[in-house]
Amino acid sequence: MSPRDKSSESPGVLASLQARLTTKSAHVGVVGLGYVGLPLALLFAEAGFPTLGFDIDREKVEALSCGRSYIRHIPARVVSEAMNERRFRATADFRKLSEMDAVIVCVPTPLDDHREPDLSFIRDTAEEIKSALRPGQLVVLESTSFPGTTEEVVLPILEKSGLRCSVFAYTVEDNRVQPNPAEAECDFLLAFSPEREDPGNKRFGTRQIPKVIGGVNGQSAHAALVLYGQAFERTVLVSSTRVAEMTKLLENIYRCVNIALVNELKILSLRMGIDIWEVIEAAKTKPFGYAPFYPGPGLGGHCIPIDPFYLTWKAREYEFPTRFIELAGEINSGMPEFVVSSLMEALNRRKQCLKGAHLLVLGVAYKKDLDDLRESPALRIIQLLLNHGAHVQYHDPNFDKIPKLRNYSFSLESAAPTPENLARFDAVIIVTDHSCYDYEEIARYSKVVIDTRHATKDVKEFQDKIVHC
Repeated sequence: MSPRDKSSESPGVLASLQARLTTKSAHVGVVGLGYVGLPLALLFAEAGFPTLGFDIDREKVEALSCGRSYIRHIPARVVSEAMNERRFRATADFRKLSEMDAVIVCVPTPLDDHREPDLSFIRDTAEEIKSALRPGQLVVLESTSFPGTTEEVVLPILEKSGLRCSVFAYTVEDNRVQPNPAEAECDFLLAFSPEREDPGNKRFGTRQIPKVIGGVNGQSAHAALVLYGQAFERTVLVSSTRVAEMTKLLENIYRCVNIALVNELKILSLRMGIDIWEVIEAAKTKPFGYAPFYPGPGLGGHCIPIDPFYLTWKAREYEFPTRFIELAGEINSGMPEFVVSSLMEALNRRKQCLKGAHLLVLGVAYKKDLDDLRESPALRIIQLLLNHGAHVQYHDPNFDKIPKLRNYSFSLESAAPTPENLARFDAVIIVTDHSCYDYEEIARYSKVVIDTRHATKDVKEFQDKIVHC
């Protein structure tokens, strides 16, 4: 029977799917094996589901098939164990999507050159799923996007298969779907469940982070709830995919706006001769009404620098200006320029120019102790330094070289922060505060240290060399 031939399908395909999900005999496919998709696929494999990971990058597939991990905080042991026990496999053959009972989409959602949503990865994946779609399958989008993406972008593509999944309102009570008598049975199911992965977080792993779930109808919501309920400690059901999509954006916009606020206060505090870090430590002693956020050299990672602009773009459809989001984006995106300006002032005090200066950038990952370069502010800082004619080298324990990226292509030499190396640079810029660095030694042997992360807070001597920015 072809995937679109429903004539011999029994009316109980959805009940059959629920039974397979409950008994963990359902085959789960995860599309996109990056920082979100790989830990999710391994989690479902650990929970007992036969799991197949899909990726267009054949090098990733080959690495996983050999039991290797390309993500630092995911040990190779975890990958090899899942492979050896035949609970997890990886493939670049998207025809195998037809063999999956549930397909979860974890592909990138970047911005284009005009800072507008680039949904090409979502659309391309939906086209692949459409070609393999069969009755009774559950499709879940996890990629962050604007409210309406699941219904307005993914659903129409999937329905080109000839199968139908109608949009119906449903209500939620006690984390359960309340039946809607008007809802007709669907050929396939479609839901949205935002990823909430925090790479390197030792307190909250994938399984411990509550899973928000919204369906295009009650049947879809219920099926997704059953699926995720088998692998996650807690599920949170909401009344639509749009609510789930907006939930993810709210989480990231909240952080984006508050980081922008504290970055602005940092710049003001520096002019006023006030230590913003001391201010934050004092403020967070208040047991209510305050949550600490910390300044830095700019935003990094795939979520906070990008996701808010998905809502800004969508808001134009409703003729609504998102002023907080745009102002926060303006402040945060300007922090690399502030770092470079602070460096220039420090060099001027030593009667040096930025042009021709020999500089060492410490840390290029966007976050401490990670091997993730996505949207790292270090990349923008390096580009600005090069544009000013500086000679730049870098060091990061996770990168022997900086790979070619979407917007950057550097040919920089790595230089370890040894006493001899530190002494030969005109300035050292701490962009990412990796735990492996000896900050007292860095301060001791460097001529000038530009500290963007408060990494030298415990250094008692050499404060006259350190510029906090």
